[in-house]
This record gives sequence, C-alpha cells and structure tokens, in this order.
Amino acid sequence: MTAVKSTQQLLFTVRYLRGRQIVGQVCARLRPFLENPGLFAAKAVPPFPGFCWRLLHDFLPPVSHNNTSTDILQGRLHFLGNTKDVGWPPKWYNVNRPLLWECNLHYFDYLWALEYDQAKMVVSNWMANYLLGQGKVGWASYPISFRLMNWCGVFFGKYWMYTEADLAFLRVLWRSIYLQAEWLSRHLERHLLGNHLFENGVALALTGSCFSGAAGDKWFKAGVHILTKEIPEQILNDGMHFERSPMYHCRIIYLLAMLFNTGNQQLGDLVKKPLGKMIAALGHLTHPDSRIALLNDSAFGIYNPPSQLESYVRNLLNSNNSDLCNITKGPFALPEAGYYGFRDDEGTYIICDAARIGPDYIPGHAHADMFSFELSLKGYRVIVDSGVYDYEPSPMRRYCRSTKAHNTLEINDQDQCEMWASFRVARRGYPRDVKWEPFDNGFRLGAWHDGYKRLKGSPIHYRKFTWNESGKLNVKDKIAASKTQNMVSRLHLHPNCKIDQLKDNSANIAYPAGKIKITFSGDGKLSLEDSYYCPEFGVKIANKALTFSFSGSKIETEFQITTL
Repeated sequence: MTAVKSTQQLLFTVRYLRGRQIVGQVCARLRPFLENPGLFAAKAVPPFPGFCWRLLHDFLPPVSHNNTSTDILQGRLHFLGNTKDVGWPPKWYNVNRPLLWECNLHYFDYLWALEYDQAKMVVSNWMANYLLGQGKVGWASYPISFRLMNWCGVFFGKYWMYTEADLAFLRVLWRSIYLQAEWLSRHLERHLLGNHLFENGVALALTGSCFSGAAGDKWFKAGVHILTKEIPEQILNDGMHFERSPMYHCRIIYLLAMLFNTGNQQLGDLVKKPLGKMIAALGHLTHPDSRIALLNDSAFGIYNPPSQLESYVRNLLNSNNSDLCNITKGPFALPEAGYYGFRDDEGTYIICDAARIGPDYIPGHAHADMFSFELSLKGYRVIVDSGVYDYEPSPMRRYCRSTKAHNTLEINDQDQCEMWASFRVARRGYPRDVKWEPFDNGFRLGAWHDGYKRLKGSPIHYRKFTWNESGKLNVKDKIAASKTQNMVSRLHLHPNCKIDQLKDNSANIAYPAGKIKITFSGDGKLSLEDSYYCPEFGVKIANKALTFSFSGSKIETEFQITTL
C-alpha cells in the first residue's frame, strides 16, 4: 500500500513539472557519468583580465548568522540554529554535518566579517584543499552561486585595493573564480528552476560584470539571459516573489540590489523597476516588530531584515519616496500573490493568506496553509504561523508544512495539499472566487478552495474574513460535502500568550500588551492542543493552539477575536 501511495504521489507531482525541468532532471542524473571534473579543473585559464566595477555604494553584507570574527577564527561557525566546531581553517568536508549546514559553510557569507588577511587565508585554504570533484556539496551549483557573489563582493568590492595589490593571491583567486563560473555555467539548475536558477543567473551576471575580457562578457550575457526571462515570471505585478515566501522575497531583493550596485547600466535598467516593486511589497509583509510574516518557508535571521533592505535600496535608488517601502495605515492587498490585510499606527497588523501554494512546477517552499492568517496587536504577535524548523526530512519539517500547523481548517486529519518528502507536493488545491472588499476602517475577504475535493464526500471549504478598526476580527467558515466530515479549526497562539480562561466555546488570552477574547460559534468543542512555533531554523518553541472540533456535511461555524 505504501509503495502504491508513493507511486501515486510521484505521478501527481511529476505531472506539474515543465518540459525543461524534466529534461534538466534527466541531464542532471546522466551528467556525472559523462564528465570528468579532474580534466575540467586542469583546463587552461586565461590571464587575469582586470576588473571593471564602478560600484555605486558599498555592498550590503548578507546576514552573518551571528558569526563574529572571533568565533570564526576560533573555528566555531553557527548556521541554522546549530553551532559546530569546524577548526581554523575549517575542515571542509564532514559526513556528520547536515546537508544544508554544509552548504552554508561553502556559501562564505561569513567572509564579510573578516579582515582582508583573514579572508584571504580561509579562501586560500579552500582553494588548495577543496578541489573540484563529483558529488561534493560545495561544488553544487547553488553553493557556487553564493560563493561567487561573496568572493567577488569581498575581494573586488570591500577589499579591492588590497586584492589589486596582492598579485600572487589575485592570480590564484582569479583561477578559482574562473573555474567556478565556468562550472556553474555548465550546471545551471534548470531541473529545479525558481529561486535556484535565479541565484545562478545573478551569480553569473554579477561575476561577469566584475571582470573585463571575453570570459566576463560570456558569464554576463548568460546571467542576463536567465534574468531577462526569470524576472518577469518570478516577480509578480504586485511586487511579490512568485514562491510567496517573505523570506525568499527578502533574498531576491538583496540579489537585485547587488546587481544594481555594480553600476552596470544594463543591469540597472533590468532590475530598477522590479526592485522598487519588491521593496514596496515587502512593507506589506512586515509585522510591527519589523520582522517578516512567517508565511510558507520563512524564518528570521536567514536573509537581511526588511528595515535594512529598505534603507539600502532607498539609498541605492536615491529615493525619498515614502511609497518605496509602503508601510501605510489601512487595508492592503497583494492580489497576485494572494495576501491581504490591514495595519494601523497603534501596532495592529493582520495578514490573510488566500494564495496559491506557489508556482505549480516548483511548490517546494509551500505550506498547506490556504486561508490561514497572522495577527499582531499593539506591536506584539498574537496569532502566529508555524514558521520553518529545517529542510531535512524530519517530523518537524512535516509538521511545519502541514495544515495542522496553520490557522485554518483541517478536514479528516488531512492536509489541504498532499505534502510529502521535504519539498514535494502531489495533489493540490487552489483558492477560488477570491473577493476583496477594502474600506476605510477594515476589509472583507472571502474565497473557497478545492484542496479537499480528493477526499470522500468532496468537501469544499469557504472562509470569509471581516476586520474592522475597532479591533474585531470575524472569521466565518462554511463546509459543504456529500458525506459527514470531521473538522478542526485551529488558532496558534504566540508562546508569550497565556490562557486566562477557557470556558465553553470561548477563551480569554493575555498577551504582553493586553487581552483578547476568542469566541467560537456553532456545534463543536473548544479545547487546547500542544503546538510548536519555529521562528528560526533549528528553533522549536512550545506553544498552544486553540482547537474547535466539529462534524457534519453541510455546516457553518465562525469565530471572533475581540480586544478586551
């Protein structure tokens, strides 16, 4: 039975892939048998051609992951909530380290925290001891993309005067950069597409723009070719990145800012408009605590925070336009992304998810969270999303992606979409007939989804949000099915919330700045359930979820959240 189910899931997953993805998957699996990395690494490298950046400003360093120069030089590196002793210089290969942690080691984001001689030392050690080889994590295309951007940014941006004068190091560095860019250009992640191919394109365009000569021109053209196709697809008209993760949205903003800062006119013309749209959308994805909403695969501390990105981009674009990062009072909508909400000047913020799970051919960062929402009051998060704990196959990865982990309706203990493995989605549902009605003091948002039609009885879930400025949220659910269904509506409370009272169908909740009352209506049972809040990778905080359980085939229920 398990094998049959797995085969079915695989077929339902593969049916959504694009033709070039399938071709890319075949090529990615055959390529190791057809190429010789040793011969590739021995190829002749042209002389250093000189670099040609005329940067507009200093580059914005990526997030350090709390890696200080002291810790780095003592051989302690911290990624994804996990600190490991790697030695100095680091031991570049260890089978006992998690894959994504190992990738971060080879990204070299931490290079920005080091002085020139220290950065030179660690990079020289990597070049001497981590040679190109089949199956090496650090030679996969995604780590190469990060590493090229970091090496170029540090040695030809931050420390270009030192690098230019250090001819012996410059020759070795150029040889490695040449080899990495050539390898990347032959191993583009067309089997994945999405943010992976975007990173590849940015890395080639950025590296190509850095150097004079034929090689730089070739990388530049390859990168621009990718980005010219991917930017219109991946950046929606409302400014949201199409994978609908605020965390990856921040990363794409960072990448576009890096390109704009090169001073290359062609790159500036390519990215200026989408960069402005994305930074404006970021305002709507930001809670009053200045951190992102944790929708889909999102966590704090992985990429640069909104305020830092907004300030940097405003400076880059020489903009005093208050709409650049549009954090304004009242209702807001990102209609193509499917995110809607409201904020005021007193620290109230709500964002509702009426979004597709993402592009059908790459839903790996999606969660089964249609019609979920997050709520902050007086600047404090009260109703929260699960966040994301890790990307490794694990019960916590499964939990964070599940409908159970979100503030929406679960039917028959099933996810709205068939989430499997770490990044796979088989059968999936879609929001339908989304109706958005903003008004001065609030909004109404209604839609239905067909994610559960695969179940017996073909249940349909309709949800309507009504918010008004007085601090009252009303959420009405309708379920229609041909057979009885067992349903649970959940509200996940921030760990700082305390249950003052739970009685009948209502609960009084205290949070650091006040109290709210949550009241459910309908024939059901209100109870508490243990839950987890994962605001950072590797961080799992116990919290509580209010659960309202009920059964029926045609049933209406609702809940209200009011301030006390």
